[in-house]
Amino acid sequence: MAEVMVAEVMAELAGLEDPKAREVNERHGDDHGVNLSKLRALAKRLKTQQELAGRLWETGDTAARLLAILICRPKAFERDELDVMVREARTPKVHDWLVNYVVKKNPHSEELRLAWFADPDPAVASAGWALTTERVAKKPEGLDLEGLLDVIEAEMKDAPDRLQWAMNHCLAQIGIERAEHRARAIDIGDRLEVLKDYPTSPGCTSPFAPIWINEMVRRQHDK
Repeated sequence: MAEVMVAEVMAELAGLEDPKAREVNERHGDDHGVNLSKLRALAKRLKTQQELAGRLWETGDTAARLLAILICRPKAFERDELDVMVREARTPKVHDWLVNYVVKKNPHSEELRLAWFADPDPAVASAGWALTTERVAKKPEGLDLEGLLDVIEAEMKDAPDRLQWAMNHCLAQIGIERAEHRARAIDIGDRLEVLKDYPTSPGCTSPFAPIWINEMVRRQHDK
């Protein structure tokens, strides 16, 4: 029965394939052509199905894995399952959704944050940094923020893209959330110039840390 269900869902995903969407997604490293609004609508119809989510993940198909993330129960995964999954999640969107929609809601998230933070695989390490950024924003107690800034200062400039992006987000979050570290965070951003020339759409905030920090702090003061 489960096999039939998987085949039906895979056929439906194939029917949602849009060559134009694939072209756009592939420019960002994602090998699928399913419109995400349509994918979310399918997930809403299927509702939460943990077993089906597992079967869809096993297909290795990017669209199927994104759907699996939307219909799974985040708290149902064991620590080792998530460790394997984050190492298998090679496309940016799957990796991003897995960390944000599943790992952050799982009871093992802190344990995984510590395990992944200095992992030799930069994609896995970026997941550790993403979880650390979440801690900076929501539960900074116990974090060594000076130590984090030391690591960012020493390693961010030469880090691979995905890891660099995650470190930069953490740098910005520290500067936004912690007034006592703001000047140093801005100074690190200014000196390293990471993402300084990143193309930013009108109305969007630049990911360059000094601009990002100052803009978010200004918004907080305007409230």
